[in-house]
Amino acid sequence: MQIPRSSGVLLHVSSLPGGTLGREAFRFVDWLAEAGQSWWVLLPLSPPDWAGSPYASASAFAAHRGYLERPRARVVADELEAFVARQRYWIADWAEFAGRGAIADQVRFDREWSALRRHAAERGIRLLGDIPIYVAQGGADVHAHPELFQHGLIAGAPPDGLSAVGQLWGNPLYDWSAIRAAGYRWWIERLRRTFELVDLARMDHFRGFVSYWAVPQHHKTAKHGYWRRGPGADLFLAAERELGSLPLVAEDLGVITKRVEELRDELGIHGMLVMQFAFGGPATNPHRLENHRPHSVVYTGTHDCDTALGWWASLNRRERQATGLPGVEPQWELIEAAFSSRAELAIVQAQDVLGLGSEARMNMPGTSEGNWHWQLAPGQLTRSLAARLRAATEAAERLTT
Repeated sequence: MQIPRSSGVLLHVSSLPGGTLGREAFRFVDWLAEAGQSWWVLLPLSPPDWAGSPYASASAFAAHRGYLERPRARVVADELEAFVARQRYWIADWAEFAGRGAIADQVRFDREWSALRRHAAERGIRLLGDIPIYVAQGGADVHAHPELFQHGLIAGAPPDGLSAVGQLWGNPLYDWSAIRAAGYRWWIERLRRTFELVDLARMDHFRGFVSYWAVPQHHKTAKHGYWRRGPGADLFLAAERELGSLPLVAEDLGVITKRVEELRDELGIHGMLVMQFAFGGPATNPHRLENHRPHSVVYTGTHDCDTALGWWASLNRRERQATGLPGVEPQWELIEAAFSSRAELAIVQAQDVLGLGSEARMNMPGTSEGNWHWQLAPGQLTRSLAARLRAATEAAERLTT
């Protein structure tokens, strides 16, 4: 898939004022259009876990009831029947797990989401969603399909620049042999549902499809896990045969091997680049501006990164000098650097447009508390900020309308 040279803003639904699909969501779409943006970038829409993380959801298919503007809106029998007919693969499992009213909540979500998506399309805004690779332990998917998951091992990530002891996610791991024997049906239906809701989706932890970090269930950290082989291209080719071209972005960050890059390129999907990672490491560092590939998506920072201003504050004097940035308004300097990239799509965090510090960080990997809570105040994204972002977008030749 080729993406026109363009840009967008990362802001999850939960970070909107009020955190629902109501008036503030429509206002944000209008602000994006005024700011010359082409994409609204979201985190997973699925129900979050107890800590607020949407990356360990009780369902790979259901949307979060908490995003509804009108959670008690009337749903008639015809709507219920039509929804069940369309979503036959998963909806009964979710209703059994989530209880009375779960199907009606999904009908309400589709109703509100469809209205918001139509408004976005009318304003020239497309939606970039997010697919967590894993689901929650004890969630609806594990309950309905226990044969598709391993036992005794849990998911995580090895030690890296984000965490010295790795990240112990705790999610159940897939039994890829069983999933392959079932024709990858669960994953195909998951992708089908995703592409009903968004125009493009970021595939979280893409390297896990080549090999994944397995941690014995009794371990306290992910440090002593080990690599196991994933399904490789077979999963994606099976999905393509049924769904057609897959509009995906590979989250190919972290411990990346040549085979991960080969799979990404074999499938013809975009990789990710992060400007906060661009100023250190060897000359071959893929995040350095001079090494950016056009078939990529560049971020100032992801939801797992600090804000641009928080990142700048964490650098010592030598590290700041090494960036080559003046440091007068480091957040805008990082935005402009990202926009100058050869990457087809550039994404900025809303917090960076606002010039907010670490207090507005969305997530700190490896910690279970204090994350996922940041929220905009009404009117915080002003017309003057829209004008400034539009000017930067136009100067980088990323305006598409």
